[in-house]
Amino acid sequence: MSNSQQLYKGGKARGHAQEKTDEWIESAKGTANAAADKVADAAQSTQDNAQQKKDETAGFFQQTGEQMMNMAQGAVDSVKNTLGVGDQNTRK
Repeated sequence: MSNSQQLYKGGKARGHAQEKTDEWIESAKGTANAAADKVADAAQSTQDNAQQKKDETAGFFQQTGEQMMNMAQGAVDSVKNTLGVGDQNTRK
């Protein structure tokens, strides 16, 4: 085999190796991008879920607070009625 043939085959093999390397790099980039997209989707889902839970908790506390205020007002009214100091407009 002549020297020029050896150089040609060596260059061809090197070109093939470079082509394969480029394919692997592109594949790795695609995999990394897909993984990044999945992480971003998971983060957004987690954030949405956290906001929903926060809203539900706020609603629960507001409802509970209103119930406690109503119970307290009922207790005050009950004590007033028991002591006879209820609404003076209805007494004669």
